[in-house]
Amino acid sequence: MAMFTISEVNALDGEQFEAIFGNVIELCTDAAVQAQKEKPFKDVKRLCEAFVRYLDNLTEPEKLVILQLHPDLAGRMAAQGELTRESTEEQRSAGLLDLSNEQMETINIRNYSYREKFGFPFIICARENKVQSIIEGLQRRYRNTKEQEICIGIEEVKKICRLRILDIVKNDGSI
Repeated sequence: MAMFTISEVNALDGEQFEAIFGNVIELCTDAAVQAQKEKPFKDVKRLCEAFVRYLDNLTEPEKLVILQLHPDLAGRMAAQGELTRESTEEQRSAGLLDLSNEQMETINIRNYSYREKFGFPFIICARENKVQSIIEGLQRRYRNTKEQEICIGIEEVKKICRLRILDIVKNDGSI
């Protein structure tokens, strides 16, 4: 499904790069603007590392902004069809668009509690999880500190970013 080789990625101009990679970190086109400054990329691994560096170099308040850009899992935006194309597919792959009423209620209650406590939505790489593990993660991670959840949330964003990049760029075996 990936459309580009790393050579083709390196040949993109700034606007093209931003348009193509502007949502590998949810709604954060600045990540693409900054990552493209590291072109040319030797391989897909180096491209992914450029986005990881972007996240690692953010201050804590900037990391909070990144986390706040993500939608709630199985939340209002999903119900109203307002998610980005990438988020819709990720939530679908985890089974979050086909929840029972009981699962929906459980996730909504836990999402609300989590957001109230931490100030940002619960973030987990949906493509690496299914409904039950997401529900368990919401319960388990609620016991963490805000600092722990910022770190965990950013690590989950990195996983999401990597998978989104691999949807765009052909894996050259470096990952």
